[in-house]
Amino acid sequence: MIGSIGSSASGLEGSEHAAGMVRSADRQADFTRALLDPLKPAPAGLVGPDGLPSARRFAVYRNNVVLGLIEILKAAYPVVQRLVGEEFFTAMARLYVMAELPASPIMLDYGAGFPDFIGRFEPAAVLPYLPDVARLERAWVEAYHAAEASPLPSSALSQVPLRDVPALRLTLHPSVRIVRSAFPIVGIWQANIGRDGIEYIDLGDGGDDVLVTRPEAEVEVRRLPAGAAAFIEALQAGSPIVDGMKEGLFVSPRFDLAGTLRGMIEAGVIVGYDIQPARSVEVV
Repeated sequence: MIGSIGSSASGLEGSEHAAGMVRSADRQADFTRALLDPLKPAPAGLVGPDGLPSARRFAVYRNNVVLGLIEILKAAYPVVQRLVGEEFFTAMARLYVMAELPASPIMLDYGAGFPDFIGRFEPAAVLPYLPDVARLERAWVEAYHAAEASPLPSSALSQVPLRDVPALRLTLHPSVRIVRSAFPIVGIWQANIGRDGIEYIDLGDGGDDVLVTRPEAEVEVRRLPAGAAAFIEALQAGSPIVDGMKEGLFVSPRFDLAGTLRGMIEAGVIVGYDIQPARSVEVV
């Protein structure tokens, strides 16, 4: 009987603990909803130092949180802001913040979904290149904060026997990012960061495949030749050179494997390699 009573008490304590966790989760959800919606009242039970309800304090806190996140977006997407103007950007960013609170305590991660949000934001549709410009800016930020790595010397790949080249798997610098666009986003970006000599961008000039990387101290932005973006993306996914070459040729029959590899080495994109020949499969 004693064991039975102990089991019941333990079960009751467990139920109370679980109920407490549910209530805590509900309070957190209420707090988040109130934080994002200025029309909602302050969460129940929120009081100030005097023990009185603190709706005014919460409103100030809510405004500071929203403004702080908008400033993070402004810092990460300066060209987007310049293209649309500060007032438009602030209004657009506020709507994004209301829809997307940070999912991580690392504020550098915040705003990764902003380019896709811009693509769905109808008032921005008059600038069809804007989402891709934002993707380029996001790639720049990610490359800037990526881990360090030492690029291979230019002579490294020349030591690989020719017969092993198809099975070669390249390790790319952690900062490597690829952005593909139907618009000339490199020119648009350069013209809005103060690069000299760019006065007019013709949207009919065609799109850009862009490599963003930081082999040393500075982030570098380069246009890629036809097929190179698909090739590099395949290598990033772990494919051997032969499969990456197929991806490049699928995009463009003009894909130049030798020229692309040479350009990658010059850009400090390759930091290592290994040779993993395909396993033979015995059919029984």
